[in-house]
Amino acid sequence: MPKNITPYKDSELGKKEQVAQMFDSISENYDGLNRVISFGIDIKWRKKVLKLVSNKNPKTVLDIATGTGDLAILMTETTAEKIIGLDISAGMLEVGKKKIDAKKLNHKIEMILGDSETIPYEDNYFDAITVAFGIRNFENLEKGLAEILRVLKPNGIFVILETSVPTKFPYKQGYAFHSKFILPLVGKLFSKDKSAYRYLSDSANIFPFGEALNNILRKIGFIEVTHLPQTLGVATIYHATKK
Repeated sequence: MPKNITPYKDSELGKKEQVAQMFDSISENYDGLNRVISFGIDIKWRKKVLKLVSNKNPKTVLDIATGTGDLAILMTETTAEKIIGLDISAGMLEVGKKKIDAKKLNHKIEMILGDSETIPYEDNYFDAITVAFGIRNFENLEKGLAEILRVLKPNGIFVILETSVPTKFPYKQGYAFHSKFILPLVGKLFSKDKSAYRYLSDSANIFPFGEALNNILRKIGFIEVTHLPQTLGVATIYHATKK
């Protein structure tokens, strides 16, 4: 299991509550900062997730840690009739709802407040489940993954998009510089919450990736687990299914 770091070291709140508070505080600036910090490459990664999900022709899709709804909105390009965006941050959901309203997608996307450990749906409900840049924020990774497995239909697809750490020179050194100095600096300059982007950097650096995360997924009960490194290893797409 990964080390469970929190955004605010001196807070008496648990990780779940701290993460919700952190994302509430940066919700208004999150989309713009995300594009700057990732140089816009995250859009390309999300489109690859879209292709994986589209290939399964889903009718129901759950996007966990949906944030401001970027991936949920992208999922409207699939055959899905209903898309649920779930997040623990009310602030992020409000920004997402405004985007969905502007695109007139309310008939397809429903944004709900909740978390991965208590998903309010019955067993074997969703054809596809996605998590983009949110799985490292789970308070209890194994419990969250087990809950995802529960609500995923047999033969359904589960796709994770998450940051990872390049292992080869010079990309490893470049990533370390970006995450240690650039990401916190941009966050400090443009965000009210000075701790948020330091936490996002630190949590990315310690979270298991590649075969380490594959093994956790297999332990929970997922099958056909595969990972696809992206852009020299700075992110990875994982996909798996259920018996």
